Amino acid sequence: MSKIGKKTIEIKEGVSVALKDHEIKIDGPKGSLSFRIPPGIDVEINNNLIQVKEKKKNDGDTKALFGLTRSLIQNMTIGVSVGFEKKLELSGVGYRAQMSGDDLNLSLGFSHPVKITPKAGIKFSVSENNIIVSGIDKELVGDVASRIRAIRPPEPYKGKGIKYKGERIRRKAGKAVKVVGAK
Repeated sequence: MSKIGKKTIEIKEGVSVALKDHEIKIDGPKGSLSFRIPPGIDVEINNNLIQVKEKKKNDGDTKALFGLTRSLIQNMTIGVSVGFEKKLELSGVGYRAQMSGDDLNLSLGFSHPVKITPKAGIKFSVSENNIIVSGIDKELVGDVASRIRAIRPPEPYKGKGIKYKGERIRRKAGKAVKVVGAK
């Protein structure tokens, strides 16, 4: 049995949870999310606590989904109350990010600017070469942030590109360092 799956989920103030026909719907101040509970998993709601349980013990299929279901419901409760955000940094000469309406325009050294339109539930904000991707769905926020990073990932020689805030890029020595050490 999963250690994560056994933990209860606390329902914060201002968040409402409804369970109907194996679908859980969570509403909060930031929005609402729903999730279809996989077969073999039960969810119980008792006085501001959500408990996830397995119908059959030691079943391989439900064992794999037990902790996952609990984590997804936990992320939904956090998302509708607080929200999630990922921060990206631009580093490189001439690399810029600008907002035009809701769209994000990136100048990344290509012959053309890259325009990114946000998906439903995602918001962008830009300040001094930092891009903040925010929303209520953790999976969607991470997916959009990784797609932005994939446009120009950081390269190991000069460190230019788009990286996550706090990400360390392992730098490589260039040709000049190899030539000096060799005979």
